Amino acid sequence: MTRRLSGDVTVIFAKQLIRLAVGVTLLGGAASLPVGAQESNSNPLYTDPPPRVTPLPSERPYQRSPLATDFQVGALQSDYTGSLWVGSHQGLARINPATGVIQSRVNVPNRFIDAMAQDRVGRIWLGTYNGLVRVDPRINQITAQNFRLPSNRVLDMAVDGRGFLWVGTDQGLAMVSPDRGLLMTTLQELPGTSANALTVDKTGQLWVGTLTGLVRVDTATAFVLNRVSNIPGRSVQTIATGPQGQIWVGTAQGLFVFEADTGTLLRSVTEMRGKSVTDIAFAQTQSLWVGTENGLFKLNPYNGAIVSRVPNLPSDHVLSLATDVSDKLWVGTTEGLAWMSLTTGRANTHEAFVSPRGLAQ
Repeated sequence: MTRRLSGDVTVIFAKQLIRLAVGVTLLGGAASLPVGAQESNSNPLYTDPPPRVTPLPSERPYQRSPLATDFQVGALQSDYTGSLWVGSHQGLARINPATGVIQSRVNVPNRFIDAMAQDRVGRIWLGTYNGLVRVDPRINQITAQNFRLPSNRVLDMAVDGRGFLWVGTDQGLAMVSPDRGLLMTTLQELPGTSANALTVDKTGQLWVGTLTGLVRVDTATAFVLNRVSNIPGRSVQTIATGPQGQIWVGTAQGLFVFEADTGTLLRSVTEMRGKSVTDIAFAQTQSLWVGTENGLFKLNPYNGAIVSRVPNLPSDHVLSLATDVSDKLWVGTTEGLAWMSLTTGRANTHEAFVSPRGLAQ
C-alpha cells in the first residue's frame, strides 16, 4: 500500500521550535558558526601511520573478562586504520579484526554504548546513556564530551555531507560541529519525539526514524521537509540508505522500502513481514544483511528473497552490524560479539565479548 505525504507538512513543521545554541562547547573557548557553514576539513587529517598499540597484558586474543555481566554489543564502527571499535555494555574496546586481538580498551564515563560514528577526520564518537564522547584513535583517549543535548540518552548518530554530526536522542535531534566541538542546533519538537535511527540520503538530507514514523530534515536549516506516518509497526527501529538511494526502514512488524525524494512507500519486504527488524546493513557487493530479534538474514535487495540465515550466533537477537571489515561481517547481539567469514559463511563468537550463555549456543 502506498502512503501519501501531507502537502502542508513543510508549512506546519517549519514553524516548530529550533534552538540555535551558540557557544555551548565541548572543548570550550571556540566560536560558533552559522547552521549552514561548511566544515573546513573535508579530508582526513590523520595521514600519518597510526600509533603502534600494544595489547594489554590481560587481553590476549579471545580472552573473556570475568568481571563483565552485561554483554550487549549495541554499536560497531570500523575506522580509517582498519581497526574495529566495539561499543558494548562493557565499555569501549578496539580490536584487530583480522586476528581478534584486543588492541586497547578506553575508559569512558559511561560504559553503556549504543551508538557510534566516525567523523571526517577519523575521530570516533560514542553515544551513551549519558551524552556524547569523542575519542581520538591516534592516542586511544577521550578528547571531548558533551552533556547538553536535548537528552543525554543517545540513540543513533550520522555524519552529513558537510561533516556535521547529527545526534538522535530520546527527546529530539541535535547537530554538532565535530571539529569545533559546538552544539549548533537542536530540534526538540521533532514529530514523533524520539530520534531512534538516522541516515543521510543521496541528496544530503537527513532521514529520522521516530516513534511514529519517518521525518526528513533539511541538513542546512534543520527544518522538517516532510513526514511519513502510518508505517506498519509505527516506531522505527533502524534505517539505512540503499545503494540505489532508497530508504530502508525496519520496525517491529517488518522491513519497508521508501522512495527518498517523496517518502512514498514502495514495498514491504514479504519475507520479513512480522519480524522485528533491529539493524540493516549493505555490503560493498550490495548484499543486504538484516538483523532481527530472531536471527540474522542475508537478503537479495532487488526482490527481497532470503538468501541465507546465519547460524551459531551468541544470540538470535541482533543489535548491530558492521560489514566488510577484514573480509568479515561483524555482529553485535544481546549476548555478545560474533563474526562471520564472507568466504565460508560460518559464524564464530569472539570469546572476549560473549556471555556464558552465548558461548553455549
